Amino acid sequence: MYGITARPGLLSVTESIGLPPRPKAVNMTSLVQFSIDDGPHNMDGLRLYAQDGAGQVEAFIGRKVLDVWAESVEHRGGRQSLFRDQYNALGKLNLATLQRIVSAKYQRGAASNRQHPFVEILFSDITESGEDLNLAGLVREPLPPSFHRLA
Repeated sequence: MYGITARPGLLSVTESIGLPPRPKAVNMTSLVQFSIDDGPHNMDGLRLYAQDGAGQVEAFIGRKVLDVWAESVEHRGGRQSLFRDQYNALGKLNLATLQRIVSAKYQRGAASNRQHPFVEILFSDITESGEDLNLAGLVREPLPPSFHRLA
């Protein structure tokens, strides 16, 4: 209906108030084919893989980050750490949530990911995302007495 055309010689709003130009958008390729690595590995946390075109992207969420995220939902106190089979199961249950968090950080590019295309998810990334962790089906076995602190 109404078209907006730039008049020659006019500055953009950012130029007129002296702000630097906005950075160009990061390559907006999307990650696809997410999967949880539930095989043996030496990393202490949840390891995910995704595809970006022909390249593989690895993402990692440390066990302690997962512990804090789970605790922020459960509010149980006592901070019982998750075991590998538990955080792998939570990863599979929350795969869509993890896809959004990993993709958002990946899209920020190498400036936000020092080891790009490896993406390490921090608790601050989770908090910033506003995503919730679904803990349905998480079973925490009671710890044996040898694990409890003596007063």
